[in-house]
Amino acid sequence: RLRAAEKELLPGFHQFEWQPALKNVSTSCNVGIINGLSGWASSVDDSPANTITRRFRYDVALVSALKDLEEDIMDGLRESGMEDCACTSGFSVMIKECCDGMGDVSEKHGGGPAVPEKAVRFSFTVMSVSILAEEEEEEVTIFSEPKPNSELSCKPLCLMFVDESDHETLTAVMAPIVAERNAMKESRLILSIGGLPRSFRFHFRGTGYDEKMVRELEGLEASGSTYVCTLCDSTRAEASENLVLHSITRNHEENLERYEIWRTNPFSESPDELRDRVKGVSAKPFMETQPTLDALHCDIGNATEFYKIFQDEIGEVYQKVNPSREERRSWRAALDKQLRKKMKLKPVMRMNGNYARKLMTLEAVEVVCELVPSEERREALRELMRLYLQMKPVWRATYPAKECPDQLCRYSFNSQRFADLLSSAFKYRYNGKITNYLHKTLAHVPEIIERDGSIGAWASEGNESANKLFRRFRKMNARQSKSFE
Repeated sequence: RLRAAEKELLPGFHQFEWQPALKNVSTSCNVGIINGLSGWASSVDDSPANTITRRFRYDVALVSALKDLEEDIMDGLRESGMEDCACTSGFSVMIKECCDGMGDVSEKHGGGPAVPEKAVRFSFTVMSVSILAEEEEEEVTIFSEPKPNSELSCKPLCLMFVDESDHETLTAVMAPIVAERNAMKESRLILSIGGLPRSFRFHFRGTGYDEKMVRELEGLEASGSTYVCTLCDSTRAEASENLVLHSITRNHEENLERYEIWRTNPFSESPDELRDRVKGVSAKPFMETQPTLDALHCDIGNATEFYKIFQDEIGEVYQKVNPSREERRSWRAALDKQLRKKMKLKPVMRMNGNYARKLMTLEAVEVVCELVPSEERREALRELMRLYLQMKPVWRATYPAKECPDQLCRYSFNSQRFADLLSSAFKYRYNGKITNYLHKTLAHVPEIIERDGSIGAWASEGNESANKLFRRFRKMNARQSKSFE
């Protein structure tokens, strides 16, 4: 057998222990990639379960990630003037969790039927390591991830061939991860960093989820629900009346309580009354997420909304009643043609990040304005985009207080003006309805930033860009496919 000192030199092997020992988690430490279903009582007989998923044990992955940061942590200690020997306990580690479903990941060979193979990837990023020294009041941050949205800082934990919409399978496959995460919250990790055993506590924040995944994990109805928001209890109608003034009320504990009420119906109410009481929580919340706004999908959602406003303005919907589908189609064709000619923007099937970035510019608005007959409407469009561009950096920036302090200060003012413009000039689009992300953009951004200091840093982009790598390893390079593009 190798002695401990020799084991330390093996790649990926680190001695560590948990105090108290983790509940519900196997005790052997020398584990690499394990069967994702280990820790799962097998009852599945229809598909060979061991092919569904591969994962690391969560604590082993975290230890490995911390050892990768060993030098940074030591540098941080030296820079904050904390002597090596003094600090062996009081470290806390902030973890961002991301999870995203990926569409078609079938092997492409040009022949045979396309099987709708789907995958889900779960990953984590070490956002910061801080220390609370014995005598001190304030925590000192000794490491903070400079590129929290890079696929390099985003460590994969689990790959599953599961459809993210298949709630039963998804929850079954992710249950061991949840169990390990819960066990780690109650315990401290003892790990040698810089030659001394040090003790770490972990804080998990599930923020790298798109809205669909949040709703699924937190037991909320799907995104078309009248309960428009994953952060507050507002209905779509309320959110379109009152665009700006809402505060964050939802959280995991409350969702669990509401699910219990939904399940037991203690007041023997009708389905409608009951649903109103639990505000659309109708499944068991399965994993704790941090109520936040996903910056990437926010961008995409709002760009989709603007794209539709552009069509409506080309067709002068504000002065029409129920335009026919043909009319709408012709406005869309005109818009696409114009954008392609003047902005080199090819129409896309589904809005994506790159298209959204190019569409949400003053340049694009000017191009659209060429098709808008009335000068008054053109001015309204320009103003709408100007305000939007003032707001956007605030939820895009990794560190808004440093990167765009002015826009941050003016955010509430700008979102109020934006809302006023929507409810006057663009009222025809917003009576009784508003899109989920637009509501969040207007109502919740300042509060989230006040709480977390950033929205952009906690977004799901790192995980999304690593999806590209995943496809690459599956030999699915976008251009290689024989199918029709």
